[in-house]
Amino acid sequence: MSPTTASPSNINLSYADTEDEIRACFAVMRELRPHLASAQELADRVALQKRSGYRLLAGRDAAERVVACAGFRVTENLMHGRHLYVDDLVTLESERARGHGERLFRFLVDAARAAGCEKVVLDTGLSNALAHRFYYRQGMLATALRFTLPLSL
Repeated sequence: MSPTTASPSNINLSYADTEDEIRACFAVMRELRPHLASAQELADRVALQKRSGYRLLAGRDAAERVVACAGFRVTENLMHGRHLYVDDLVTLESERARGHGERLFRFLVDAARAAGCEKVVLDTGLSNALAHRFYYRQGMLATALRFTLPLSL
């Protein structure tokens, strides 16, 4: 099944708020963030990020297994105004092309509108062509190039 003919997703979406719910997202999140060493590290990092408004949305299949998740925050800056920033958006590799990513993305767009945001913003790696194709299909435009300077401590 190609991504453009994906069947409608049948996952249930809910926020992962408790430590156990966050830990249950680890296998999915690790596909996007392989540097995470454990479910506890994910829970600890999410707890810190919650202080700046981070929310973690989990998509669960009929067996209640987390198969997709999205981390985001509503924020404001001079460049974008009030916007919803997508930190993380990932589906288990074995579950891709089933519409889960689109379902998560549409939820985020609706959340952005409800929060009075002017746009949805995210970053993705230059080498992640599959993600680029997905975001273009969702109507997003590539509008910037991000630069970073790693600092050795």
